[in-house]
Amino acid sequence: MSLNPYEQRVFDYLRAQPDEGRFWQEKIRKAALAAADQSGLTTRLERDLWGYFEERSQVLPAWREAARREGLRRVSMRNLAELLVRLWTEPRPKRRREEGAVPPEF
Repeated sequence: MSLNPYEQRVFDYLRAQPDEGRFWQEKIRKAALAAADQSGLTTRLERDLWGYFEERSQVLPAWREAARREGLRRVSMRNLAELLVRLWTEPRPKRRREEGAVPPEF
């Protein structure tokens, strides 16, 4: 999976800062347990990750400098959200096809 520079910056930061990483890991695990579907989960996490990026860009010197240089135009954090869900949650069992069901034709 390919991450954009903004996503990569957040991912690297979460790996380098154990407390921040644990916070997000727990947040994602709880959200995954409560989520009805994977799509809604990643959409909500994507928004949360962007908000986190904006907030940290005001506090961390390297991020603040990058935000000043590059601007803080809204970019997708969807790939990062999907990656973190895959890394930090248990895989959901695949639904079995009903016996006798005909697979869809392509």
